[in-house]
Amino acid sequence: MELSDRQAVLQPDAAGEGTASPRVLIVTAVAAERDAVLRGLKGSARFRVIAAGAGTAAAAAGTAAALAAGSYGCVISAGIGGGFPGRAPAGSLVVASEMIDAALGAETPEGFRSAAELGFGSVSVPADSGTVQALAAALAAAGLAVSTGPVLTVSTATGTAGTAAALAARHPEAAAEAMEGHGVAVAAHALGIAVLELRAISNPVGPRDRAAWKINEAMDALTAAAAILLEVLQ
Repeated sequence: MELSDRQAVLQPDAAGEGTASPRVLIVTAVAAERDAVLRGLKGSARFRVIAAGAGTAAAAAGTAAALAAGSYGCVISAGIGGGFPGRAPAGSLVVASEMIDAALGAETPEGFRSAAELGFGSVSVPADSGTVQALAAALAAAGLAVSTGPVLTVSTATGTAGTAAALAARHPEAAAEAMEGHGVAVAAHALGIAVLELRAISNPVGPRDRAAWKINEAMDALTAAAAILLEVLQ
């Protein structure tokens, strides 16, 4: 599928008419995230929401299985995640401009080198910029705090200041981290299907302090964002 085709799938029809809207697959990690999204979607038949499991492998496998069993025009990786300080505070939303596997690579005497730097292919899947901007604008118009930027996919959630600083140095534009986005994106991209990532921020990327996490607020933000998806992805 060419980029223009993917854009046509995602953009609302200006006249409000035309062919039936394509189905949208939303992939979360766990049931609590799935249920938060479903509350916002209010039973819309245009969306299917699954909890594929935590981590890149489970996300990719679950997405691929769902895509093989149905016909979809767009796939969204959605859930809660960590926000980089100064970019995405707890309780806010992030719409990914690209999904980056930040863990795939090798340690060298000079430091971490990504698989892309080692010549093993891309570690990034871009989102459609027009749809990213349209969704971010709609979320902001609804009074929700939102930012855009790369979302990093990690295998181990960041829990120290040192790791957070290293990630920020390698990816200075990164807005958030989570554990599934790149896996979902690779599965969708392989079939030429447009892909997005939407994260509600529950905690800052850095030292692990679970007592300070705002999971309930993040889940509420995820529900509110899902309601906006009804307007944007028509």
